[in-house]
Amino acid sequence: MKYYRVHSSDVAYATKQPRGIFTAVYKLVEAGILSEEETKDYWKNREYFERELPVPHFYDRGNPDGAVTWFKNSPEGNRIYEEMTFYRDMAAKYGVQLYMSETDEIPGEVIYEDEYQIAVKNIQDNVHITTKKL
Repeated sequence: MKYYRVHSSDVAYATKQPRGIFTAVYKLVEAGILSEEETKDYWKNREYFERELPVPHFYDRGNPDGAVTWFKNSPEGNRIYEEMTFYRDMAAKYGVQLYMSETDEIPGEVIYEDEYQIAVKNIQDNVHITTKKL
C-alpha cells in the first residue's frame, strides 16, 4: 500500500518532522493571519474533520512519541484528502508551500492505524520517500 503526508517545510518541535497540513494552517490562525471569516471557516472545518477523521489517542497525551500521521492511499484516506480544500486554499492564499511525501513502505514504527491513516514514530532512514511540491 502507498502512504502519503501533506505538509509544509516547517519542522515541528514535537515531532522533528515537517508540520502536517492541519497544523500548518492552524499556525496561520494562531498568528492572526486569517481574516475573521476565514477563522470562522477554519473552526467549522476543524470540527468537521475531527468528527470524520479519527484523532489518534496519543494526541490526548501531547504526542509523547513524536508520531506523525500518513494517509493511506485508499478510498477512505483519499476521500478525506480531497475534502481538505479549505486547508489547501488557505495555505496557497497565505504563501505556505505544501508538499506531498509518498512511500510504498510503512515509514516507521506504527503506533496507530485506522481506515484512513497510520501514525508512525521513529521514521526509518532507509525508507524511500519521494517528496514533491503541491
